[in-house]
Formats: sequence, structure tokens, C-alpha cells
Amino acid sequence: MLWFMEGICFLPISLVIMSSSTFIVSYLIALFEHDVDVIFPYISDTGAEPPESCVFGLMTVITAFAGMATMYARYKFVEKLNETAGGVPPALNQAAFWIGMLSCLGMCFVATFQETTIIQVHDAGAILFFVSGVLYTILQSIISYKAFPYGCSLALCRVRTGMATMAFLAVPPTIICALLHRTEDKDNVFHLVSAVSEWIVVFSFIFFFFTYIHDFKKFTLKLRTEFVS
Repeated sequence: MLWFMEGICFLPISLVIMSSSTFIVSYLIALFEHDVDVIFPYISDTGAEPPESCVFGLMTVITAFAGMATMYARYKFVEKLNETAGGVPPALNQAAFWIGMLSCLGMCFVATFQETTIIQVHDAGAILFFVSGVLYTILQSIISYKAFPYGCSLALCRVRTGMATMAFLAVPPTIICALLHRTEDKDNVFHLVSAVSEWIVVFSFIFFFFTYIHDFKKFTLKLRTEFVS
């Protein structure tokens, strides 16, 4: 069996491919249409104007649902792992799952409310996505350590911690410099810092989910139908 057909690792693989394609494809279209600068535009700017806004919105929503499916599978994996090995408090697993759902909800807001339409809702969705996403990666890193050595290797735990730390450090300059750019500074200093930090956060999330492939080879999920008596 090919490695990408083992277990349900197609879920994180699909999420990584779809999320990467969303940002790269919309960026290339926006660049072709001369709607953004070549060097580090805001991700939202790459999906602000048609036709790239249509592609960005559709692919981001699909990515959000792929994220939900992957997070749910991860939640069930940890739940099952905890039945045999223990070590992970169920409340921690549940908290990580629901915080991850909030992050996906934020993605849907970003996708459906472009910054050129209702910027307040767009910004609220972006903050929800970034903050909840960082919290999710931090909690999943903690879960990985608590489940060690049954969940994944120590090296993989450290990689996840590194990705979570990178995202955690990049979120504050993303938000703060974006606000300063709008209110005080109209040159490229704050814009550049904010945009670079935003891309770092997003691809930290993507590489974090890439590490799930190792875990998702180990299990499958089955749907069971029962008649209610």
C-alpha cells in the first residue's frame, strides 16, 4: 500500500495541499491582475478583488471544512489512544478540538467577508482564526508530549512545539503592525512586518498539520448506523 493510502492520512495531506493552493493560487491570480505587489502582500489582499476573490473565498471555505474534518479525526485518535495508554486529560483534548473549530469558523468569516466589503467582520474573523489557531497548536503540542511515546516520536513533538512557538511569536506583530499601518504609518515599514508575520503564521499552521500525517497512518474512522428503538 502506498504511504498516502495508509490509515486516513489523506485528511492532513488534503488539508496541506488545499490550504497551500488557496494562498498561492489567489496570490498568482492577483499578481497577474496587478491587484497586489509582488513582495509580501497581505493574504487578504490576494483575495480582495474579483476574480481572485471568488477563488480565494471558495478554496478557503473548502480548506476550513478540511480543517474541521482533520481536527475531528485528531480528536478521536487522541480519545482512543487515551483509552489504552492514558496520559491526556479528556478536558484538554476537548478544549483543543473546540478551539480548533473556532479557528475554522474564523476562516469562513475571512472567506465570505472580504476586506473590501465589511472590513470589521473580516478583521474579527482573521483575529479569531489567528488566536484560536495558535492556541490549538499549543494545546496539541502539549497533548503530543503527554501521549508520548504512544502518539508520536519525541522529535515530532519538538517539531510541533517549534511550529506552535513560531506561530505564537508571529501573531502579535501581525495584528499590532496591521493596526499601526492603518492608523499611523502609511509607508511600508509596518505593512511589511505585518505581512511577513502573517505569512509565517499561516505556513506554521500548514506545516503543523503536515506533521499529522505520521499519526494518521495508524488508525481509521468508521461510521456506524443504528436504528432507534
